[in-house]
Amino acid sequence: MQLKSIKPLTRAPLLHVSVQESIRGYISDNGLKPGTLLPAESELANQLGVSRNSLREGIKALESLGVLESRRGVGIFVKAFSFEPLLDNLAYGLGGALRQIEEVIEIRRTLEVGLIGKTLEMISDEDIAELRATVDRMRIHAERGESFADEDQLFHTLLFRCQNNETLARLIDVFWLAFYKASDFVNLENVDPVATWRDHAAIVDAIEVKDLAEVQMRLDRHYEGISRVIAANKTSSHVGGA
Repeated sequence: MQLKSIKPLTRAPLLHVSVQESIRGYISDNGLKPGTLLPAESELANQLGVSRNSLREGIKALESLGVLESRRGVGIFVKAFSFEPLLDNLAYGLGGALRQIEEVIEIRRTLEVGLIGKTLEMISDEDIAELRATVDRMRIHAERGESFADEDQLFHTLLFRCQNNETLARLIDVFWLAFYKASDFVNLENVDPVATWRDHAAIVDAIEVKDLAEVQMRLDRHYEGISRVIAANKTSSHVGGA
């Protein structure tokens, strides 16, 4: 296949990158907090010694990274840190590469199994009741042969909500959503919704009696099941492509 030629440069190379770095440095050097209004575009462009078009390109890039936020008719603000850009880039970067997806599963598995002990120390009866209700909704879907991605995500969020660790909560979301987006897990062959529901129900049973060894084993086994599904689909895709 003939490759298309590279388009000629229409502007100074990497100028927008320099703009981004300068604005990041300005935010960091001044300790600007989320919600801080930056100087007007004209002033920023003048201080940087660039055109307003180059400035806007850099600002758009920083918006896509979650560093800045433009509000029409108001101005440009420092944005609160968010994992969303990381999530989007991770899911996009993984694509359908099953090997990398297995690595995401391993990170999730290690994170959850390693931190579930603190949940057992802190979890309330109300949290357990919410977990049980979520599992009950899983059962209804499973008995109909339906997937239940929303309930699955909620379940893993509820497991660690009592720890009041926002970074942990976002990391769990990142790995869960990246995996589902990248693998299209709900559409993989050999996914057994009844077995998946039973896995989650067994985890709640172990949490309810505060049996750390059992809940760790159940979580670990749950991820082993997911890994087997991925491995089976990877094998079949290789066979199909042969």
